Amino acid sequence: MSAPAPSPLAIVEVDPAHTPERQDEVLTDAALAFVAELHRRFTPRRDELLARRAERRAEIARTSTLDFLPETAQIRADDSWKVAEAPAALNDRRVEITGPTDRKMTINALNSGAKVWLADFEDASAPTWENVVGGQINLIDAYERRIDFTDPKSGKSYALKPAEELATVVMRPRGWHLAERHLQFEGRPVPGALVDFGLYFFHNAKRLLDLGKGPYFYLPKTESHLEARLWNDIFVFAQDYAGIPQGTIRATVLIETITAAYEMEEILYELRDHASGLNAGRWDYLFSIVKNFRDGGEKFVLPDRNAVTMTAPFMRAYTELLVRTCHKRGAHAIGGMAAFIPNRRDPEANEKALAKVKNDKDREAGDGFDGSWVAHPDLVPVARASFDAVLGDKPNQKDRLREDVSVAAADLIAIDSLDAKPTYQGLVDAVQVGTRYIEAWLRGLGAVAIFGLMEDAATAEISRSQIWQWVDAGVTFEDGRRVTADLVRKIADEELAAIRGEIGEDAFTSGKWQQAHDLLLKVSLDADYADFLTLPAYELLG
Repeated sequence: MSAPAPSPLAIVEVDPAHTPERQDEVLTDAALAFVAELHRRFTPRRDELLARRAERRAEIARTSTLDFLPETAQIRADDSWKVAEAPAALNDRRVEITGPTDRKMTINALNSGAKVWLADFEDASAPTWENVVGGQINLIDAYERRIDFTDPKSGKSYALKPAEELATVVMRPRGWHLAERHLQFEGRPVPGALVDFGLYFFHNAKRLLDLGKGPYFYLPKTESHLEARLWNDIFVFAQDYAGIPQGTIRATVLIETITAAYEMEEILYELRDHASGLNAGRWDYLFSIVKNFRDGGEKFVLPDRNAVTMTAPFMRAYTELLVRTCHKRGAHAIGGMAAFIPNRRDPEANEKALAKVKNDKDREAGDGFDGSWVAHPDLVPVARASFDAVLGDKPNQKDRLREDVSVAAADLIAIDSLDAKPTYQGLVDAVQVGTRYIEAWLRGLGAVAIFGLMEDAATAEISRSQIWQWVDAGVTFEDGRRVTADLVRKIADEELAAIRGEIGEDAFTSGKWQQAHDLLLKVSLDADYADFLTLPAYELLG
């Protein structure tokens, strides 16, 4: 790295008792100078792009439609361009495991047998300062092979397997909308995305090259090709700053917003020297549909979350377009999350759930995806078997161009093609999951086991957005009950009382249950819809 000037960044400690033990190893003068330079150069453009999001949402509210961009038609029509060839470490991605960067997860994910670990600073991690800095320390320690962990409850010890058996790390920084209040420039927080990316890249880029890999990233919450262009410019600057070859950084973009689904080719084009694929981030994608079309009337009302499977016509259009787009441009297409958590105490339920995971992964492999996500190490063999059956010894199936796929603009938002309707139980489920997830998030946990599924922030976003939409649209259930704010409050109060009875008074009082209940109702019922529930939730985070 070039010689740093004194950093103009101020480190703000909210609670000195929560200062990470080895913070100074991460927040060196040189690392902070790099983050400060990223902030100075790129935050103004980030601010402009966030304003552009609001303008686009206002246009969707006015027109209730979306289309492919006429101004970029020539990029889509030009068959000559491709993304850069995948590096060896990212050529076979048949199974990817996701999870936060706590010490135990870091070891388990790297040892899981998956080809890739999505090391998550975003939706699976609540951004406490301890999690932000501690995650960076854990990744550095893993690359230096000085990481171990002993579970204080079980006494079980965890250590890394040999290097050749470890998953390749693809790190996911926070989305553009989130700030990091602990690092400020002239009294203003630095974007969390630049903090996460900057610290990780600064400390690990050359270290990873020495290991035969590189600094690889998942880019979340992207809403347009202009946001991809911003990331590309950041990558170019960072590589020059570090003195490493252009194209060393590789990025996989999550297509988890409805607007990005209309710009897949343009996103790959902007990142073509650094792109390694697209991912079908299904839960955030559903959240984005509800958010953008929340006031579009009955035509856009989603039924219960669990009724929206990947075989729904508008979801099929999304995933098939993604595979075709990626393979046309030489990029990997990565499938969605299997969130099931195996339960060894209930073999019958476990067998049924594993069968669902197998069917899901069989479908993705058959559709042409090159790999897929799981949330638990026990699911790695299940997903791998599905892709092994299709890939054999091949690292991917990018040669399957899926030229049979033809997706019209209207197909991606044909929500009313579903037969399912909202149900009272679906409303109860949304309140239950939303309350339980938010409570854990406020305690610093981003990946949470709820009712047998590993949930992250996208789950709570779907829950509260559907509640908002159902109230706003005046949804009426089959039994004649209408979804009103009063009905939601009644269900939420009943859920809070049930949780109190379930866990006991002491655990209830020591938790964040009342805060979670209040916040869920606020972001579900306020007339002024919050773009992300993590924005008001961050103000409550310790």
